[in-house]
Amino acid sequence: MTVLTLAGLWNSGPQHWQTHWEKQHGWTRAPHRDWETPDREEWVRELDAAIAACPQAPVLAAHSLSCTLVTWWAAAHRHDAARRVAGAFLVAPSDVDAPSYPDCTTGFQPMQLASLPFPSVVVASEDDIYVSTERARQFAQAWGSQLHLIGAAGHINGDAGYGPWPEGEALLLEFCRRVQR
Repeated sequence: MTVLTLAGLWNSGPQHWQTHWEKQHGWTRAPHRDWETPDREEWVRELDAAIAACPQAPVLAAHSLSCTLVTWWAAAHRHDAARRVAGAFLVAPSDVDAPSYPDCTTGFQPMQLASLPFPSVVVASEDDIYVSTERARQFAQAWGSQLHLIGAAGHINGDAGYGPWPEGEALLLEFCRRVQR
C-alpha cells in the first residue's frame, strides 16, 4: 500500500510521528512550497500532483491543517477522488473556523463539511488546542469518517510526545489493510 503523508501548518519536525513513519516505512511526504503561510488553492494543486505521482491510489496520512486540505482536494476532484485515493487517515484535524486558529492561512475557511468519497478515519484528542472534541465529532460525521478518540493527547504531534507513536501506526496499518485494493 502506498502511504502519502501530509504535514500540517509549519510542517512536521524530526520528532513528529509522520517523520518517524516515513523513515521506518519509506513513505513519502507530499511537498509543499510554503509551510508558514499556506494558500489553499496552491496546496490543493500540489497535493493533486503528489497523488498523481503515486504508483497506486494512496492512503493519505494527514495531520492538522492537512486534514482540511484533504477535504478541499476531495471537493475539487469529486469526479475522480474515489478512484485516485484509497482512503484518508486524518489525525488531529484543525478547526480553521475557531477564533483561536492562527490567521496565517489563506482560503481554508469555512471548514469543508462534505462527505468524503473514500473511506476515512478521524483520530482526535480530547484536549487539542486546535479542535474541540465536539467539533472533531462533527467533522467525522460530516466527512463520513470513523472517529477514534485517544484521550488527552494534545495536538498529537512531536511536542505532545507523539514521536514514533506505535498505537497510531497500528491504527493506520489496520486502516490500510481494510482499504487495500
